[in-house]
Amino acid sequence: MFAMALGEDAELRPLNPWHAEEFLANLDRARQHIAPWVSPSFVATDLDGARHVLQRYADRWARDDGGIWGIWSGGTLVGGVLLVSLNAASGVCEAGCWLEPAAEGRGLVTRAVETLIDWVLVERGLHRVEWRTNAGNARSIAVARRLGLRRDGVLREVLPGPDGRIDLEVWSVLAPEWRARRAGVRSVRDSGGVAAEKGMAAEK
Repeated sequence: MFAMALGEDAELRPLNPWHAEEFLANLDRARQHIAPWVSPSFVATDLDGARHVLQRYADRWARDDGGIWGIWSGGTLVGGVLLVSLNAASGVCEAGCWLEPAAEGRGLVTRAVETLIDWVLVERGLHRVEWRTNAGNARSIAVARRLGLRRDGVLREVLPGPDGRIDLEVWSVLAPEWRARRAGVRSVRDSGGVAAEKGMAAEK
């Protein structure tokens, strides 16, 4: 599992079950901020629940079908990125993230997701990374745009929500597109993603 610096005092590294207390503290600080956008099963409310979430991703990592990494800033866990799913046979995975409010606006999530995508497509050799987000989550959509993902479409009213059914936007990037982006080559196909970087929105 990779680890790397994200800035002067920030780093991305594996988030393990023994980090449960730190993870719960992070969720407590982020709870109201992220609850509308993430699965309720992720936002643990006690130590056992936090440990269970991290163990679930540790088990996924062992099976090679998912994983989770934390973002630490100044020694404090402030958020992270995850592979919600990973299918090596089909070459497809889904990435996600979360971040507490105090850590926003520094580009931490963008750099962390970029690291994750790079690892998945370049080192692991998968073909497609998906980014699925509530259509109302502007910060999440901004991250997808900044990283040059392409908007595939909308799954209309695909999930139940507290205020009615939720539309889910699906964004993605393919390995050839990502390699071209790393090389500084912009594709016409990326006009819905890369070109939109000129109008950056707030950090997720």
